[in-house]
Amino acid sequence: MLKVENVTKYYGDFKAVDDLSFTVKEGEIFGLLGVNGAGKTTTFRMIIGLLDKTSGKITLDEEPIDYSKTDYIGFLTEERSLLTKLTVKEQVIYYGILKGMDEKTILERLDYWLKRFRIESYKDKKIKELSKGNQQKIQFITSIINEPKLLILDEPFSGLDPINVEQFMEVIKELKKKGTSIIFSSHRMEHVELFCEKLVILVHGKSVLQGSLKEIKKSYRKKNIHIKADLDAEKISKTKGVLSVDKTAEDYIVKIESDEYIENVFKEIKNCKNVTEFRVEDPTLNEIFLDKVGVLYEN
Repeated sequence: MLKVENVTKYYGDFKAVDDLSFTVKEGEIFGLLGVNGAGKTTTFRMIIGLLDKTSGKITLDEEPIDYSKTDYIGFLTEERSLLTKLTVKEQVIYYGILKGMDEKTILERLDYWLKRFRIESYKDKKIKELSKGNQQKIQFITSIINEPKLLILDEPFSGLDPINVEQFMEVIKELKKKGTSIIFSSHRMEHVELFCEKLVILVHGKSVLQGSLKEIKKSYRKKNIHIKADLDAEKISKTKGVLSVDKTAEDYIVKIESDEYIENVFKEIKNCKNVTEFRVEDPTLNEIFLDKVGVLYEN
């Protein structure tokens, strides 16, 4: 289990991370979210020991993270960190040895993952000869070759098409089942919603929203009503509690201030023609993120 307790990081007079605390249990996928410059990368680097924290405490299984612990951590960075003149085999051996593994075990696991990602023929190809998506697969393999207890994934689906995104998702879910603690960061909120049981949103290095995704959505008062009907959008938009009415290719989405205004909207559409759907949903994580972060980010 990873614990980050009251961690603060200064760069000179600039406070990059401000009194941050969270816990990631075994077999849990935790979302660390924020716009660029929010403090995510600084937090990751403090966790793996690349940066010293100014104050606070970070532990893995109740012990400080030092070189004896980093062998049990995997980190897929947002930036490419591959040595492009090496072959795939040479690259993975290099990373595996850095994690204290023997070459025989590295090669056995490499063969498994190359087959799993259907790129066996790339084993002796140089990294620079691979497409962006296949480079991302190799970078992912290097992050999990040591079967980490803690895995940090920063924009893991970068450069991947939908089929390969699905492959990555399957592997991430398998690692979770095996008990790996996973920190997941992405600007694609739909990906976060698929994985993360808990999350924290950072603005200027400080947590502005934290908890289980289910409870965050439940406590967020705004709702979306999906309506399929011959609707007078202008009339509905003037209904008490309605924030906006948007027309999509399939339906209308009526955003309301809270669920107490559902009945108001329902009364307005009862006499509409061709009503085939009236469905109330919680807002997406993307909507919550934009609503919570937007104003704070400007300040």
